[in-house]
Amino acid sequence: VQLQASGGGLVQAGNSLRLSCAASGLNFPNYATGWFRQAPGKDREFVAGISSNAGITYYADTVKGRFTISRVIAKNTVYLQMNSLVPEDTAVYYCAASRTATYSGKYDFPNAYNFWGQGTLVTVSS
Repeated sequence: VQLQASGGGLVQAGNSLRLSCAASGLNFPNYATGWFRQAPGKDREFVAGISSNAGITYYADTVKGRFTISRVIAKNTVYLQMNSLVPEDTAVYYCAASRTATYSGKYDFPNAYNFWGQGTLVTVSS
């Protein structure tokens, strides 16, 4: 199983980025997917999650209204559109796949995820 995250980079505050996560080696339609992030010196935190059929999305309060998670099942890919970025969004962003989150609703629990990608760095300058 591989989750390949991409799209990170350096942007100025107020701008946008779109992260992608391409999944392979798993039956993607059966998995909920999520994005987490980890800033330097901080714990990993939940950002957004989406159910296996893309019918339900769930966001951390810190990104609600600015970030949008989506997925294209035919492409085995999940996206995170990040708008109105602020320096506090600076972190390594990880995508993850969960066999159970769609049913449990526990999108924000790291332990609910079975597979993790390698992370992509997002740096927001002020």
